[in-house]
Amino acid sequence: MFKNHPKGLIPAALANMGERFGFYIMMAILTLFISAKFGLSETTTGYVYSAFYASIYLLALVGGLIADKTKNYKGIILIGLILMAVGYLIIAIPTPTPVPSMALYLTLTCFGLLVIAFGNGLFKGNLQAIVGQMYDNKEYSDRRDAGFQIFYMFINIGGFFAPWIAIGVRNWWLKVNNFDYNAGLPELCHQFIKQGEAMPEQSLNLLNQYANAAYINKPAAIDLSSFVNEYLEVFNRGFQYAFMAAIFAMLISLVIYLVNKSKLPDPAKKAQVGSEDANVISKEEIKMSAQEIKQRIYALFAVFGVVIFFWLSFHQNGYSLTYFARDYVNLDVIDINLGFTRIKGAEIFQAVNPFFVVTLTPLVMWFFGYLKKKKKEPSTPMKIAIGMGIAALAYVFIMVVSLALPAKDALSSMDAGALAAMRVTPWVMVGLYFILTVAELFISPLGLSFVSKVAPPHLQGVMQGAWLAATAVGNSLLFIGGILYTSVPIWACWLVFVCATGASMIVMLSMVKWLERVAK
Repeated sequence: MFKNHPKGLIPAALANMGERFGFYIMMAILTLFISAKFGLSETTTGYVYSAFYASIYLLALVGGLIADKTKNYKGIILIGLILMAVGYLIIAIPTPTPVPSMALYLTLTCFGLLVIAFGNGLFKGNLQAIVGQMYDNKEYSDRRDAGFQIFYMFINIGGFFAPWIAIGVRNWWLKVNNFDYNAGLPELCHQFIKQGEAMPEQSLNLLNQYANAAYINKPAAIDLSSFVNEYLEVFNRGFQYAFMAAIFAMLISLVIYLVNKSKLPDPAKKAQVGSEDANVISKEEIKMSAQEIKQRIYALFAVFGVVIFFWLSFHQNGYSLTYFARDYVNLDVIDINLGFTRIKGAEIFQAVNPFFVVTLTPLVMWFFGYLKKKKKEPSTPMKIAIGMGIAALAYVFIMVVSLALPAKDALSSMDAGALAAMRVTPWVMVGLYFILTVAELFISPLGLSFVSKVAPPHLQGVMQGAWLAATAVGNSLLFIGGILYTSVPIWACWLVFVCATGASMIVMLSMVKWLERVAK
């Protein structure tokens, strides 16, 4: 798999793998943490989640501009790694729950997220620009797509293990404090804090039932007022300890990067990898006309506009799809007792996507290689269009499954037996993420490859940042998923994403011939 690829690919991928491990620890639990910590609704949590996820990718454009302006790509990447570690530390510092001041502690959390986002913006796009620089050498140029697929696979190795760590740490802390995990308790606890005994009778009965089952060693008597405060404190302290694991992952990534920094190419030098003269400017850059530069930029922004709708749909995995797993999936089936902790929780499904990325990437690479030998391999733009169609199929699948499920607002009037009876098998989420992952492999790594190939040499950092900025636009709209999830039938929620990805496929197909000409 690694044969005939630049030697710098593996160090760059390993540095990114550590960073992604920390990032996916946070993304596995972020929306559930915000809801459980502050008692915010799914819709309000969605505004925070959308703003954070959008800022991550929007600030990547800023990071690209800074790197292109200063010509200090490697230094900017290093600063980004340090800032991300600081941001995780801000969030990981234990704070009381329920919070004594909503404004203060929510602002502190959002500030930590902003620091992470800015650090990520300095790191992400510029490291991708370095990877792209490796394949500017004619010796490796025909392996660009495969190189980015390998790079993307390493990212997801870290992403696979992250949710297990996040869940294990949170549930370990619950066990230390004589509690068991229950996905429905935080919402009911916050409802009790706001309404007390005046909360709806069905919800109050459910809270009492869950509270009695929550203790590993049940006390003689349970005071509900004390229980809800204690459970929320322990539950969210466990989340914050999980964020500390993200800091450790960032430090590993930092060490890997520092050790290999001198071995990586520098886009500022505009040199081919392996050139004896690192200051040689490629002939292609010198000969590129203003008209060609303009056409390349137009083509890139056309693709950016299409993938906005993919990311709007795909990144529901950490938001509305996580809430769906919490509310509609039978989590009791997934209960791995490790003695010191239990692996149980809706967050575990966040490991499914990176697992499939890692396992399917070699298969997809082989398939494209086979087609290439037969001279039938689709162009990168065509692959992206196919990926949009596959993403639409993923949401068709979850929409059909959801046809028989009650709306979110109907769940509060159901007792524990009725809730258990309507929940679906976890294999639904596995199947969904399998299809979405195949779509992702046709879009995300190949999109990065397309950008690095088409972007004018003097705009590599900016264009990689612009790709991430397009992702930011899609992420800024993620809150739509929460609004739909709580206000319309579940199947209708997913129908919106079927339409978004399906329409994007049609638009992309209409531009394929033009994009192929520009990319030559």
